[in-house]
Amino acid sequence: MVLGKNVLVAGGSRGIGLGIAERLVRTATCLWCVSRSPSPHGEWIAADLATGEGVMAVADRLGGERLDALLYFGGTWERDAFTTGYGFERGDRAEMERVLAVNLLAPIHLVHALLPALRRSSSPRALFIGSLSGLDNAASREVANSASKSGLRGAAGALRRELPWLAVTVLNPGNVATPEVEEDIAVGRFGPQVPIPMDDVAASVAFAISLSPAAVATEINLSQMA
Repeated sequence: MVLGKNVLVAGGSRGIGLGIAERLVRTATCLWCVSRSPSPHGEWIAADLATGEGVMAVADRLGGERLDALLYFGGTWERDAFTTGYGFERGDRAEMERVLAVNLLAPIHLVHALLPALRRSSSPRALFIGSLSGLDNAASREVANSASKSGLRGAAGALRRELPWLAVTVLNPGNVATPEVEEDIAVGRFGPQVPIPMDDVAASVAFAISLSPAAVATEINLSQMA
């Protein structure tokens, strides 16, 4: 998948990040997984990336290292998101600020902090986990989450202009077959559906970070067939 590459997975202890780390550990030369809870794959860096201290902990660990691919799979959303129980009026400021901090600000701060490590790569890549709800005219009801995912696309576009040597991709999937999503479907929190297999997401990630230095996949959108 990524032979010879040094890769950092943010959010590597659960969900999509865990699934990607499980596959990368077989092929990456060096794999770092960043999360608040332990990751079973690669070298775990304990950090809350929604805080300045967490971002600097990662930067300190990678000081002097070469980073070929920064994969940001951290994510959170409002209470009862994507269910009929969600209501913007019942939200609170702290919840909304946490969603924006984790989904939007953390990946921006992390790229900034890891620029020295990324510059040591001959073809550095950054990939952010977005959402179909972040696409134009496609927002879901979850206000903070939709804002964060839309903003992430804008940040990625700006980074590509400001840092033309860094290939930045936003991956926008529908529901992915993580254990958490499969449980939500099984208990009825989500309606009947076929989630996107993790192998499809992994193939998209591999494609984005394995392109030559002459090309960048700016966005990859993955919709469910059913």
